Amino acid sequence: MTSTETVPDLITPTWDYAPAPEARDLATIHDTYGLFIGGEFVDPDDGGSMATISPATEEHLADVAVAGERDVDRAVKAARKAFGPWSKLTGTERSKYLFRIARLLQERAREFAVLESIDNGKPIRETRDVDVPTAAAHFFYHAGWADKLDWAGLGPDPRPLGVCGQVIPWNFPLLMLAWKIAPALACGNTVVLKPAETTPLSALLFAEVCQQADLPPGVVNIVTGAGDTGAALVAQTDVDKVAFTGSTAVGKAIARQLAGTGTRLTLELGGKAANIVFDDAPIDQAIEGIVDGIFFNQGHVCCAGSRLLVQESVHDLVVDKLQQRLGTLRLGDPLDKNTDIGAINSAAQLARIEALVEAGEDEGAQRWSPECELPSSGFWFRPTIFTGVGQSSRIAQEEIFGPVLSVLTFRTPDEAVAKANNTPYGLSAGVWTEKGSRILWMADQLRAGVVWANTFNRFDPTSPFGGYKESGFGREGGRHGLVSYLQEEPHR
Repeated sequence: MTSTETVPDLITPTWDYAPAPEARDLATIHDTYGLFIGGEFVDPDDGGSMATISPATEEHLADVAVAGERDVDRAVKAARKAFGPWSKLTGTERSKYLFRIARLLQERAREFAVLESIDNGKPIRETRDVDVPTAAAHFFYHAGWADKLDWAGLGPDPRPLGVCGQVIPWNFPLLMLAWKIAPALACGNTVVLKPAETTPLSALLFAEVCQQADLPPGVVNIVTGAGDTGAALVAQTDVDKVAFTGSTAVGKAIARQLAGTGTRLTLELGGKAANIVFDDAPIDQAIEGIVDGIFFNQGHVCCAGSRLLVQESVHDLVVDKLQQRLGTLRLGDPLDKNTDIGAINSAAQLARIEALVEAGEDEGAQRWSPECELPSSGFWFRPTIFTGVGQSSRIAQEEIFGPVLSVLTFRTPDEAVAKANNTPYGLSAGVWTEKGSRILWMADQLRAGVVWANTFNRFDPTSPFGGYKESGFGREGGRHGLVSYLQEEPHR
């Protein structure tokens, strides 16, 4: 190189992502939907209809039937009629139906992924890569259990309970459906399921899958509606078991209502998980786990790592790297394959997030969000970090259920445990450290149903999930999840 030559610019340019939308027409959305009772779509007797909208655009998607008390009664009667023949099938015969449903979910995976993103607001890469594949995996897994219940260590004569009433939330509509329906059917029960009022479409598409799989009429029934529909289902005296996933307040009300009735109950409720980072943790790996722990699905996750506990010596480093990483997240169209942060599910949920964030600022915590343009329509909230958070702060104690992270510090493992357990919830936790002995000690001390080590938000149908305290009781998934759908309890 001569003295007159210039040094080439070696700085890597920053590239903008071109839009990469998934084809919306992969999913067919009907103008109106009825109730799915006795293997057929039927009109409601007394419930009317409600509109479902896209959280990303606020556009009207469809009118969905609202089930009243008489409609819920019809669904329960259909499930009771189907229970006798279904429960008498051999496990091998039942497993064939579950395998068939699992394969159909795989075959129609893109359709389900697009529909879920439109109706829920979550990014297509999450519905495509997590929600739909994991839902299919739950049906595959429980299909394998259907003919092995006698050897599962669940008693000498495991028998189904009967009719199961199941109420699921809006954050994982298809996945929560699979968590509930797959074990119930594998054990020989029949189901009446009530999806969330803001996200009913994937459950109604699943009803079509049940028809396509030739599932006997009445084995699965789906009644749509709001809180009154769910309350009518819980109040049904001919329901043998209720499974509820949702808010702690509603879970408490259900527990009080069913106390002393003999109806079996499992509750998977809220959470305020601690994600604990020690100074010897692989920091870059931990940053990805923190982001996945709280900003996955816009923070609409009951086990979200919404409290970040960082050892004091690495606090500034972790916060600096975390802010840099948040600056790379892309917020926008849920159907764009490049999108990391989708829409908040509803106007009501957005208002709750905004109210709690305002409370965090009023209590003296420092708020930070990356610069990003919000779409002009729909329900949106920037990913947010709070530092300087006190243990008693509302944002450290209350479940926000949004993309908001509270950062606290600790000095010793004992202090980390004390702060992590200082919550009315007990659903999940994460530990980041290179020391295996510390991981085992922490897992033993933390009052959480699930403890992840050097990862977060990892689910598998073979692994049980559930919580302690105000996070509910009972387990879903794994061999433990079968217990709630059988009459015989394991011998202790």
